[in-house]
This record gives sequence, C-alpha cells and structure tokens, in this order.
Amino acid sequence: MGEVELSCLAYVKMYLHACLFPRCSVNGLLLSSSPAGGAVCVTDCVPLLHSHLPLAPITQLALTQVDVWCAQTQQRIVGYYQANACVSDCSPTPCALKIADKIAEQCNNAVLLMIDGGKMSPDYRVPPIVMYERKDSRWTLKDKHTIMLRQWEETREIAGQLLDSGDHSLLVDFDSHLDDITRDWTNQKLNAKIAELASPANAEQQLKAM
Repeated sequence: MGEVELSCLAYVKMYLHACLFPRCSVNGLLLSSSPAGGAVCVTDCVPLLHSHLPLAPITQLALTQVDVWCAQTQQRIVGYYQANACVSDCSPTPCALKIADKIAEQCNNAVLLMIDGGKMSPDYRVPPIVMYERKDSRWTLKDKHTIMLRQWEETREIAGQLLDSGDHSLLVDFDSHLDDITRDWTNQKLNAKIAELASPANAEQQLKAM
C-alpha cells in the first residue's frame, strides 16, 4: 500500500473530537473526495460516537447514513479512527478492528488510525497518530514515512486555537445528533471555521513558494 495524506480538516476534527470527550473512547470515519486508486488522501472525517462504541446497531445506522451522504457529496469512506479512553493505550480494540474490517471490504486500501492520547499536548511536535494498513488479512503498522500531513505546524496551531477559544464545542458527533436530531453531524459550521483559519496559512505558504 502506498502513501496516505491526511488533510488539515480531517486531523483537526479528529483531534477536537478526542478533546471534547477526554474521558471517553471516541471513533469516526475517514473520508476521501479523491477517486479510488493511487495514494489515499483523507480529506475529511465524520465523528461518530463517544459512548457505547461496540454497540452494533448504532454503528450500523451511522455507517448507512454516512454512506448515503457520501454518495450525495462525491466522497467515499476510506478508513476508521479511534481514540481510547485510556490515554496510555493506543492499540486497536476488537471494536476498531471489526469496523475497519467492514470498511476494508469496500475499500481495498482502507486505513485504521489510532489517536495516541498520551501525545496530544498542544506543543507536541509530531502528529499523535498511529496508522495501520491491512496486509494478508491482518492490520499491521504502517511505515510512518508514508504518512503525510502537509503544513503540520499550521494544522497544529489551528487545532490549538479552536481549543483555546472553546470552538471545539461546535463539533457534533453522530452520538450527539441522535440525542438532538437538529444538530448537524456533517459539521458544516465547524468545517467553515477551520477553512477560515486555514486560509491565511495557505496564503502564506503560497507566497513562500513564489
């Protein structure tokens, strides 16, 4: 399996999801708007649950709804992420492996991403993630040199800004949507906020490249 690129939007939302529920395990789906084949570019994510992760009916309902939404927005599910309640444990749970297996049935180069809660401090210099790929019917650690998060410093700063301002509370996972169906699990408001913060960083990078 080749390279995997993680966008600013996808990383920031995963990070904020874990921060919003610090005493809970959280999970979600990784999405791509790029066509199948070649490198995997994770362009967005959908935060799913922060309680009862192994509860199959809720997970299946979420997967079905996200599938429908992806078909409408020209996206596809390319992976799964999870942060464990115990910050010192970033190994995939049976629940994580089961959902990742299900995604891999539809996506040959699916990835399983675990958030390392022990390395989530704002000043940590590398992304606190551990990624797995499926090889010979098993999930194995992916070579970190094939995982790209462009503009990591800017991405880290954006995540920190949203956390400091309290805007991480804008994030709505599928769990919260089920409690109040008026809440938007596609997180359009938060997406716009992240895009707004990312614009100056992108402009600065473009100027440097000129």
